[in-house]
Amino acid sequence: MTTIAELSLSTDEFALAETFQELPALEVRVESVVAEGPTRTVPLVWFSEVDRETLEAALEADSTVDDYRQLLENTADGDLFYRVTYTEAVGSVCCCVYEHGGTVLDARVADGQWTLRLLFPHREELSDAVSGIEAQGVRIDVRRMVEAGTDEDLETTAALTEPQQEAIAEAYRQGYYDVPREISLEELANELDISHQALSERLRRANRVLAGEQLDEPAGEVATPD
Repeated sequence: MTTIAELSLSTDEFALAETFQELPALEVRVESVVAEGPTRTVPLVWFSEVDRETLEAALEADSTVDDYRQLLENTADGDLFYRVTYTEAVGSVCCCVYEHGGTVLDARVADGQWTLRLLFPHREELSDAVSGIEAQGVRIDVRRMVEAGTDEDLETTAALTEPQQEAIAEAYRQGYYDVPREISLEELANELDISHQALSERLRRANRVLAGEQLDEPAGEVATPD
């Protein structure tokens, strides 16, 4: 079943990192994203709350930007429209999406976080893409998932992924949630054949999702497979 997902990652670890550091009030909306070759990503981007001279000075100094070109002169509300080519480091994150059959529907920035809205033909491909991104040392959160055609606004909190379900179920069976605990986090990690840190992160995020469902509020993040 086709899956639409929202993924978030810090602006410090992704595109335009230095531009956002230089211009913290900058507003960005990505119109579309295309790939040129295996590692080059070229989005069409709207910039707001900045003048052309200031923006281009920041883009020129940004190590995540390989090239840029203005496509439209200032609109009535002062927005700037650019074609931006990212460097290979940024492109490799997006290419993890493309290589697993994903499509970038749109992207935006708020509160120091990039939010990417992605479409995958199968949920397993989303999981593989997230694993590939995290393998590059980039922390990413799957905020929401929904089957295409059931909730286009992504307002439904995502169910736990299979790795989350496995971790929660095994922790419960082994007495990790008992008082006192029947098994330590380190022992449970060994049982699941993953690192202590990975298990701690997985349980933390999964518990946040479950708490959010009980409170009838968006959980804000969902544990990624690793």
